Amino acid sequence: MADSDQENEIPHHFEGVEKLMEVWFTKTDRGKLCDLRKIPRKKIEGLLHLVKCEVISFASNDYLDAYVLSESSLFVSKRRFILKTCGTTTPLLCLQPLLILVNKYAGFDQIEDVFYSRKNYKRPELQLLPHRNFEEEVNLLDNFFPDGVAYSMGAINRDCWYLYTLNPPSGAKGRVCGIQEPDQTLEILMTHLDPKIMSIFTQEVCKSGEEATIKSGIDRIIPNAVINEHLFEPCGYSMNGIFKNGSYMTIHITPEAEFSYVSFETNYSQTSYKEIILRVLETFLPGKFVLTFMANKTSVGNGTHGEVERMVALKEWLRLDSQFCRFQNYDLTYAFFTKFPS
Repeated sequence: MADSDQENEIPHHFEGVEKLMEVWFTKTDRGKLCDLRKIPRKKIEGLLHLVKCEVISFASNDYLDAYVLSESSLFVSKRRFILKTCGTTTPLLCLQPLLILVNKYAGFDQIEDVFYSRKNYKRPELQLLPHRNFEEEVNLLDNFFPDGVAYSMGAINRDCWYLYTLNPPSGAKGRVCGIQEPDQTLEILMTHLDPKIMSIFTQEVCKSGEEATIKSGIDRIIPNAVINEHLFEPCGYSMNGIFKNGSYMTIHITPEAEFSYVSFETNYSQTSYKEIILRVLETFLPGKFVLTFMANKTSVGNGTHGEVERMVALKEWLRLDSQFCRFQNYDLTYAFFTKFPS
């Protein structure tokens, strides 16, 4: 996706699969006004240097700061930090420095919840420490979080999805009660994409990110987002869309036919996500995709778990696998779909 020396490698490969780290913070003494957006921009850029990526563009509103990165995206709100990076980036290496910055500048002194997730890599041998395998990532996270738990969803020898989160025993001494405000995240991770659609995200076809957004129909997936996008040289695309209420959507595209990959993610609140899911699929026409949906107990989207369970087929896509997992404060649905044999 990003402009880099990796383009000179033979054979060329870019790992579109992202590592997604989401951290929620809280304060023991609720009296102090805390905000992650108080962390200075230079300090944010220093964190990203450790991760091996940089800021390309920035947008914000009253609730959210959104960064398009050389390798995917960063979202910072009052008490949530979301870092999503592809390629051979190392997001877990910024965790310790992040905690220091949060305490110093933002005023929070406790982690309320953590989510680290990713799909399986296409070329895991190209990754750097500590991201060469999930066990390595879990070992690092366990050093920070004694109540951390790790899961693998789907077929481990094919398309699967890994998750690390906090799941302390109910009533555990000193445990944070969990995120009480409504929260949900939908991800659609797509492979074997339609070559004609992928060509839109090359500079041979489009001259700007905005042109690619309109030509592909990305702007119509969830209307009314303020979109900030970037078209890479010679190919690749990233976008952040932010909404007035602080919700976000983000899309990242690796269009090369040998390892094509598209990710879609949003926390936009809906009672049903079927229409959004179908718009995403019709926009990109993947051969295969992994769908994950997580929601806490107060989310209006909780009916989506049953909705996905009933999705035996979505137009030309057949569900091959579905799993459900219940944590102390969140429920998770994982599903894997592939196109009908033609």
